[in-house]
Order: sequence, then structure tokens, then C-alpha cells
Amino acid sequence: MSDNHQLRDVFDAIADPTRRRLIQLLSEAEELPLHELTSQFEMGRTAVSKHLTILKEAGLIIDRKVGRETRFKLNAAPLQEIQDWVGFYSKFWSTNMLRLNQLLLEEEEE
Repeated sequence: MSDNHQLRDVFDAIADPTRRRLIQLLSEAEELPLHELTSQFEMGRTAVSKHLTILKEAGLIIDRKVGRETRFKLNAAPLQEIQDWVGFYSKFWSTNMLRLNQLLLEEEEE
């Protein structure tokens, strides 16, 4: 977990397809109210709210009250942790594939 006092692991938060879809929707808009997010799913407001709470605990969204309405906004900064992790293994596999390719080329030459 990062130093930003997250209550939930970012990897855990994005593990669910519904939460990944919520992140996508929020990335396409500056801010969305709960009712607009709920309309994108075949589940009730309470279920969507639970997913949003998990994203909020991971630091991935910020909410604010506007009158009686709650609006949500993406905070993509915690996704950097995932980018770093994927980047490390992408480099790892690229290096190993290059080594394997080199080994196969050397075997062909023999």
C-alpha cells in the first residue's frame, strides 16, 4: 500500500469488473452524481454505493456533497502503483523473451 493512508489496497479495489467500469466512467467525465453512475449498471443504488466506497477507501475516487446529491470524481494517482508493478513485469518478460530468442537463434546456427 502507498503512503497516502489508503484503507484498502488498490489492487483489491480494481479486481472487480464493476469497479473497473466505474473507474472508466469517471475517467470519461469530470464528475458524476450517484444516480448517473447507477443508471449504467443492472444493480441497485446500494450495490453501486458499496463499490464506490471500496474505490474511495483505496483513494481512487473523491466524493463531495452538492445539496442532497453526492458527486464522484476519479483520483487516478493511486493507479500509478499498478502501472509501476505492471511495468516491472513487462520489462521482466521482454528481457526474458529477448534472451530466449537469442538462445533459439544460437541453436539454429549450430
